[in-house]
Amino acid sequence: MMQAIPLALYIHIPWCVRKCPYCDFNSHAAPQSLPESLYIDALLADLAQELPTIWGRRLESVFIGGGTPSLFSPEALDRLLSGIRALLPLRPSLEITLEANPGTFEQDKFKAYRELGINRLSIGIQSFHPEHLQVLGRIHNRNEALRAAEIARIAGFDNFNLDLMFALPEQTLEQALADLNQAIDLQPTHLSWYQLTLEPNTLFAKYPPHLPDEDLSADIQQAGQALLASAGFNQYEVSAYAQTGRECRHNRNYWEFGDYIGIGAGAHGKISHYETDGQLTITRYQKARQPDLYMQSTQTASARTQVSILAQEHLGFEFMLNTLRLKQGFRRSLWEERTGVSDALIQPPLAQAAEQGLIQSTTDWIKPTELGWHFLNNAMELFLPIND
Repeated sequence: MMQAIPLALYIHIPWCVRKCPYCDFNSHAAPQSLPESLYIDALLADLAQELPTIWGRRLESVFIGGGTPSLFSPEALDRLLSGIRALLPLRPSLEITLEANPGTFEQDKFKAYRELGINRLSIGIQSFHPEHLQVLGRIHNRNEALRAAEIARIAGFDNFNLDLMFALPEQTLEQALADLNQAIDLQPTHLSWYQLTLEPNTLFAKYPPHLPDEDLSADIQQAGQALLASAGFNQYEVSAYAQTGRECRHNRNYWEFGDYIGIGAGAHGKISHYETDGQLTITRYQKARQPDLYMQSTQTASARTQVSILAQEHLGFEFMLNTLRLKQGFRRSLWEERTGVSDALIQPPLAQAAEQGLIQSTTDWIKPTELGWHFLNNAMELFLPIND
C-alpha cells in the first residue's frame, strides 16, 4: 500500500467589508446583517456530504479563508470548529489558521478565537503606506495595521503571518523596503510577500493603475529577498518566507500535491482515493460561488459543482504546477506517492528541463535550478501534454 496522502480542510467565508480593486477571490461585500448561523449550518452540512470520500482519514490542518473570516463572531466559529471535531479525526497538533484583516481586530474577539483552538493568524496588511492602502482599497490605516499585530500577540498568538504586496501603483524601492522593515519589526513568524498583478475581472484590470516597470519590480524583489534573508526569513516557496520551523503546514500541503476538502462558497477541493483495482483516482471539484446559492445547494445531495477526474496525461503538469513552487524542491518519491503513477511518465520532460538548465534532478530529489527559479513558467510548461 502506498503512503497515505495528507488531508487538509479549507473553509471559505466569502464576505468582506468592501471588495478590494485588485482582488479576484470569491469575495462579496457583507450585508448589513451577516447570515452567520445559516452559513455555519451550510458549512457543516457541506462537510458531512464530503465524509464518504474521506472515511478514516484525519485532518492535518484547517485554514479558514475568505473574504474576511474575522467578520464572524467567536460564537459562530466555535460552533463550526466543534462540528468539525465531531465529524472528523484530527491530528493532535492540528494547525488551524484564520485569515483576518486589521480593520476587524478587537482584542477580546481575538482572545476568544485563540481559546477556540485557532493557533495561527494570517493578517492582510498589504502595505503600511497611507497612499498605497488607499489605492488598494483597504479599510485599515497604518496604525490599525500595527495594532493588529500587537493584539494578535496579546491574544496569545505566537504564530502569525503578515501578507504584504510589492510593485504597488507608484511605489518606489525605498517604500517597498520600508514596508518590509516595518513588517519584520512586528516579529511575525511568517511573511507572504508577493507582487501585485492585474487579474482578469477585477476593477484594476478594467482601470489599470500605473505600476512600476519590470526593472524596478525586479530590483524591489531582489533587495527585498536579501532583506528578508538577513532577518532570518527563509524563502521556501515563490512568495512565502518563514522563520525556521514556521512554514505554513496547510499551504505546504497544497504545494506537495496533498489532498484537501473544500467547503464554503466557491471553495475548491482535491481528493484522491484508491479504486478496487488499486489505481489512484484524483478528483477535483468546486462549490457554488454565490453565497445564497451555496447555502441552498448544501440542502441537496451534494454541494459540489464542476467535478472532474484528473486524466493521467495531465498529472505531470498538475503536479509540477504545485511542487516546483517549492524553493528547495521535493523528494523524487513524492511523485509516485501522490499520483500512483510510475515516474517513467515524467522522465522525458524532466530530461528536457535538465537539458535547458531549468531543473536539477537526482535519484532522490528534484528542484528548480537558479535559472529555473527565474523562469518557473517555462519549466512547468514542459510538463504539459503534447496536444495541449
